[in-house]
Amino acid sequence: MDALPQALDGDELESTDPATGAIVGCVRMTTAEGLDAMVGRAWHAFHHSGWKSLLPHRRALVLQAIADRLAAEKEALATLQMRDNGKPLAECRGMVESAIGTFRYYAGVCETLETDVTPSRGDYVSFTVLEPFGVVACITPWNSPIMNDATKVAPALAAGNAVLLKPSEDSPLLAPELARIAREAGLPDGMLQVVQGRGAEIGAALVAHPGVRMISFTGGTATGRAIGRVAGDRLVPVALELGGKSPHVVFADAEIEHAVAAVVAGIFGSAGQSCVAGSRLFIEASLYDEVLARVVERTRALRVAAPDAPGVEMGPLASFHHRERVIRFVDRAREEGGRILCGGSAPEGEGYAKGAYYLPTVIDGLPPEALTCQEEAFGPVLVALPFRDEADLIAQANGTAFGLACGIWTESFKRAWRVGRALEAGSVWINTYKQSVTTTPFGGFKNSGIGREKGIDGLRLYAQVKSMYFGLHETPMLVAR
Repeated sequence: MDALPQALDGDELESTDPATGAIVGCVRMTTAEGLDAMVGRAWHAFHHSGWKSLLPHRRALVLQAIADRLAAEKEALATLQMRDNGKPLAECRGMVESAIGTFRYYAGVCETLETDVTPSRGDYVSFTVLEPFGVVACITPWNSPIMNDATKVAPALAAGNAVLLKPSEDSPLLAPELARIAREAGLPDGMLQVVQGRGAEIGAALVAHPGVRMISFTGGTATGRAIGRVAGDRLVPVALELGGKSPHVVFADAEIEHAVAAVVAGIFGSAGQSCVAGSRLFIEASLYDEVLARVVERTRALRVAAPDAPGVEMGPLASFHHRERVIRFVDRAREEGGRILCGGSAPEGEGYAKGAYYLPTVIDGLPPEALTCQEEAFGPVLVALPFRDEADLIAQANGTAFGLACGIWTESFKRAWRVGRALEAGSVWINTYKQSVTTTPFGGFKNSGIGREKGIDGLRLYAQVKSMYFGLHETPMLVAR
């Protein structure tokens, strides 16, 4: 085999524990020359490793082995993610479990995925097959590294591609561990490589690289637009899972105790750093004061603490600079006339001073067109709004540029159906919230993205459809007359 080109390393990139401000670790940033080498290495692996032509059940064995090794290192990976981005340890364990399940699921899809035998209109048999793109770029955000990495990498590998995985510069430590585990599990060298560095620099170079045939990005809408423009110019497929300003709706006939619990969990879980966080709370006017008071009471009782503290419900934000963004967001709500019902500041006291902590915050008194009701804080900030009836709700809930998810609490099946179909959102949760499973497609409407991850569609996302025809002619073909 020819010698493979080696990636070149640039300056170091540090990871800071947002709970303490301490340096957790560092990685070498990829240079432009190093990226060229990695793309070349990926294409070499794609053409010569045998991965793309491996029988599906053989490919599945490697994906299962990756899942087994993730399970064996679950506690260490969860602890590393906790220190890398500040999520509570229990939540980080759940993220690793999700990654394990994702690799197991796509191992199963490898063995069971079917394509189509299409109806013919002549003397031939026609059918479809799926072909990999070759080298794909998978760019993931800082809020749930190991889970988001698996959501992209597992189906991309299952489809036969070589993957260049670019984690956020704010949480760079999990992706190298996944790449190591994949190699140890039997994935050929060069099929999964990690590109490290700042999105504005090496991320932009990755998206624009002529050797990248498909791009998958999860992150902010502004960055998604920029990537979409580059992909459009290059005529390469792109999948974008972007921001949200998800409405969480409580009708007067809802099971209030369950609804209030879900509202609080839906926004303050992950410290609000979730694309599907229910950041806009709509309450039917007749119960507005009662439900909002109960939400505020439950919010004030949340335990904000170090991510490994017993009983912690909300840890720090993922970085100090992100906390500054959330502070500016709440300050703007004040300027717009919003009432801060709880939170609205960093917690005080020993144990908080060195970390990027911020109190869970509930705001009301804003009109639906206020910028705070329109833009994504991506933090522990909930805006409450009343509505009169279904028509008023639908107009307000659909009145943003986003359309990722929504939640509806009602005991009326017919109302849930009407409203669920009318709301512009890729996921609709009825009498529950923030459920997500690898088997079910996920994505958004409007500015919340393009394409669907997860499920069988999640593998098809990373494959090209090829149509094949087998002739059955008994006589020579004639020129049309």
